[in-house]
Amino acid sequence: MPDPVTPRKRGPQALAARNDQALIEAARHVFTTLGFDAPVSAVAEYAGVGMGSLYRRYRTKQELLQQLCVDSMERVAAAARAGLAHEDPWQGLASYIRQCVAFGFGILAPLAGAIDVTPEMRQANQQAQHLADELTARAHRAGVLRTDVTTMDISLLIGQFSRTTPPPPGHSEEEIRSRLLAIALDGLKVHSNDPLPGKPPNAERYQALWDT
Repeated sequence: MPDPVTPRKRGPQALAARNDQALIEAARHVFTTLGFDAPVSAVAEYAGVGMGSLYRRYRTKQELLQQLCVDSMERVAAAARAGLAHEDPWQGLASYIRQCVAFGFGILAPLAGAIDVTPEMRQANQQAQHLADELTARAHRAGVLRTDVTTMDISLLIGQFSRTTPPPPGHSEEEIRSRLLAIALDGLKVHSNDPLPGKPPNAERYQALWDT
């Protein structure tokens, strides 16, 4: 997934930005593999920096998790923009879903309502949600997405595929995930008259967790 577009930095500012991004990527890896209870010392070790360097940038673990959320939401927004730039509405939506799954955005779901929401988190979330809604609406207008599929359905689908499970013998995790995701994407298309079971998930209640 492409990184969010940011102004080019030089000199000490560029070095600080690279070091900060290294910490965020280390945090993403550590918390994905070890869970959110993992100590920040594991993040510093994986990033190859001392605890002093980490604490100079993030005074608490919560601040690190908050920035991880902002970074992840900005990446999701970038994927949505790329999807909207695609000429084909279906391919744009499918590309967005694949990028979010590959990025593992769904792993952040347990943090919703579990950490304090900063203004930066709220703004990044609203932007990502707005762009995702545009992707879904465009696919609906083009008649390529089931009319009863919502943006929240797609978000939850991404979350399900972001979880890692041991692959069967002789297959890689990426191979199995790609295969099952292709099946799921086909199920989103307009080619079935059977209604989806149950009520659509309540997006407002979920989004409220990132707004308060």
